[in-house]
Amino acid sequence: MSGRALAVLRERDFRRFFIGQSASLLGDGMVGVALAFAVLDLTGSPADLGYVLAARTIPMIAGLPAGGVLADRLPRRWIMVAADLARFVGQGTMAALLIGGHAAIWELAVCQAVHGMSAALFSPASTGLIPAIVSGEHLQQANALRGLALSIGRIGGPVLSGLLVATVGPGWAIAADAATFAISAIMLARLRPPAHRPAPAQSFVRDLREGWTEFSSRTWVWTLVVAASLTNLLFAAFYVLGPAATALASGGPATWAAIQAVLGVGALIGGLIALRLHPRRPLRIGVSALALSSLSTLGLAAHLPVVPMAGLALLGGIGMTLFNTYMETSIQHRVPDKALSRVSAYDWFGSYACQPIGQATAGPLGAGLGIHPALWLAGTLQLLVALATLAVPAIRHLPAGTPDSPILAHDEP
Repeated sequence: MSGRALAVLRERDFRRFFIGQSASLLGDGMVGVALAFAVLDLTGSPADLGYVLAARTIPMIAGLPAGGVLADRLPRRWIMVAADLARFVGQGTMAALLIGGHAAIWELAVCQAVHGMSAALFSPASTGLIPAIVSGEHLQQANALRGLALSIGRIGGPVLSGLLVATVGPGWAIAADAATFAISAIMLARLRPPAHRPAPAQSFVRDLREGWTEFSSRTWVWTLVVAASLTNLLFAAFYVLGPAATALASGGPATWAAIQAVLGVGALIGGLIALRLHPRRPLRIGVSALALSSLSTLGLAAHLPVVPMAGLALLGGIGMTLFNTYMETSIQHRVPDKALSRVSAYDWFGSYACQPIGQATAGPLGAGLGIHPALWLAGTLQLLVALATLAVPAIRHLPAGTPDSPILAHDEP
């Protein structure tokens, strides 16, 4: 990888931010395995695991609009520090309960609710902070490196967590996750971003309305969010029905684990590509890449052997990372700083709002239609969503942003 592609790491504040984010994203990658075995060790009930996961997801989604308002009113760095410290305390408490052998399901659910509410504060503030600590020409590199860190966390986190769960227990894996939030908080506290300039004081509801106006007035923004939301809804079938689909074929769990690993490798490659590829029409490339994410689901539907299936999963991982990088960079370049966190909050909210619906309905759909017909349906609809999004002129023609680009009222080409 050339030094030019990593030039953003020469910027001190982003380097510190990236170190903290890399640590916490690795910790996030550890939670899935550790939490699953912690709950199963306590009750043996998959339903209880679902309740604990929902206790994190629901507060996160519900809290995002408020998180966006606060991040446009208050210094974003300190919001992120507070969110990381809250997650450090929440995950640390859960680890202590598990290690001590006194945990109850409701206590784990409360700790995960703290995690979810903290994430609702952290994410919009993070999107708004990056343009303040990174020079404009390096903004895409910064987002690509975050995508790389996320991919590495998704690959390495489960491996590290599995080793800890197998040797010392899930509580210690959760403790390691808590420590990563402390590292992130320390790195964030050492940043020296420009002074935050909040908008004039006004009511919370008016802040929400102004953020919605900034969001809804840009066709390309809300179109991307609708596409991301529907993609997350439909791609849930891959995760819910995928284990059953591979169990029906040769390989079973080993095949499913291999597909998951290759998907993560594809996301890693997508981040490397985004470090170097700066297209004139980034959303045209990003949405075209989003179409690749449907290939993983369609490959399972077609009963493909593991090697070609892994190839499709690789392409799917690449596509999702390119889409996310170009989408986030375009928003950061073209939305005014005073509203950036609120627009980002609506982005996060909309993108993930339908995911629980997909998770809840994929199983019944597979039971009613059959696993492979349900996968064909989900994968085909996912591909059509990407193609329909690409047909929108505002998506195809929006030029790459630059630090000197004028920001138009509706930002349409």
